[in-house]
Amino acid sequence: MEEKELEELAGQLMCPSGAKGVEVATMMNATNSGMTFNSIGNLPLEAGMKILEIGPGNAGHLEHLFGKQRDLVYTGLDISELMVTEAAQLNRSSVTSGKASFVLYNGSDIPFEDESFDGVFTVNTIYFWENPVSFLEEIKRVMKPGAAFALTFADASFMETLPFTKFVFTLYDSGKVSELAAQAGLTIATTDVQHEMVKSKTGEQVERRFTTLLLVK
Repeated sequence: MEEKELEELAGQLMCPSGAKGVEVATMMNATNSGMTFNSIGNLPLEAGMKILEIGPGNAGHLEHLFGKQRDLVYTGLDISELMVTEAAQLNRSSVTSGKASFVLYNGSDIPFEDESFDGVFTVNTIYFWENPVSFLEEIKRVMKPGAAFALTFADASFMETLPFTKFVFTLYDSGKVSELAAQAGLTIATTDVQHEMVKSKTGEQVERRFTTLLLVK
């Protein structure tokens, strides 16, 4: 891919838009499924919980979440108007029943009251946070006492091998993310490091190392 195409791909990965955004979202749902399932698997789920996901994309994984625990109320929060629309359409039965909702936001201010959620998870969004500590503090604010936050990201050692991450991405390793979490007043409960073979956004088969940190207030 040429540099312009790589830059456009990076922008779509950050905030999908237009016809290309729908295609990218479908691809992301497939290539990120292992990470998403791992993030959900690290989150302690109990009946009646209110769960927030930051950056769900088209939320093609929502049935997997409900498969783990049917009695949940889920909210997906995204910066992409297209993804809010796509996710609501793809999961319209859950939206209609009141089990799921999708909300547009500005990427920094979480539009919910303090202590609104029993659990939070996010996959592959930290690279795009403008002010990571402030945003982690926002997440902490909306977590109920005793709530857990599963933060899943691919390690910088892997991400720096991908040609599009030189655009708009900020790369992290576990040590750096742990420092940011501590600055925001969050404590690491568990660290889960995984490796998987995936097809990259540019078509190659690659080994991806990723981490899920389970953070608590």
